[in-house]
Amino acid sequence: MKVDILASGSSGNCIALTAGDSTILVDAGIAKTKIEKRLLDVGIMPTNVVAIFITHAHKDHTKGLPLANKYQIPVYASEGEWKDIQSVNEDLVYFITQESILFDYEGYQPWIEIISFDVHHDAYEPKGYVVQTKERKVSVCLDTGKVDDDMLHAMKKSEVYIIESNHEPRMVEASSYPNSVKARVLSDIGHLSNVQTAAALTELIQGKGEQIYLTHLSSNNNLPALAEMTAKRALYQKGFIEKKHYTLEVI
Repeated sequence: MKVDILASGSSGNCIALTAGDSTILVDAGIAKTKIEKRLLDVGIMPTNVVAIFITHAHKDHTKGLPLANKYQIPVYASEGEWKDIQSVNEDLVYFITQESILFDYEGYQPWIEIISFDVHHDAYEPKGYVVQTKERKVSVCLDTGKVDDDMLHAMKKSEVYIIESNHEPRMVEASSYPNSVKARVLSDIGHLSNVQTAAALTELIQGKGEQIYLTHLSSNNNLPALAEMTAKRALYQKGFIEKKHYTLEVI
């Protein structure tokens, strides 16, 4: 499965996962025209997008959903999140259930299976996703204030982890954000800190060459080098060395 992170951060999030000629988008948080351009830039025709899966309805994850109407792409989100999504034609609306969703009919080969899991964010019913084929498993965990055992269980044994490493708590505390915003970011329904992300990775990485993408970094309250160093240090303490046991990229 080919991974292309088209956008990441508070200005918008969009991930393309491609198996064969079929592409799944996780989130569509930048303008429709930007999604089209960035798909083409990585060699993907927008007409090859077979589904869009939304983690939650905040604008930095849904802004580009008019793309679905233009290309008649089914959009999947939890029932709760559809309360805040109005930009999708009714015939393209699909509800996430506890069952996996399988794209295996003619024209969509190899098959792609999508399984959702609950995350912790200040939205109605936010989700993370496991997207897998026969050869590869990719876990996508974006906005969440904590990682619990059920989330770890869902993501374990992935070859690719796309996970947020949003902030450094001391930078948040020292920021000019209102106290209410600081409390939200740092809460269990806010965003993952670098240390929280590193701790989750030490539970997930098995040293089998996994690819890690650190995403959704705050432009005000984090530094790419800090997020990278925090994860690498935690994994080193578990005996894992980058480029030997895993690879890591900060988006």
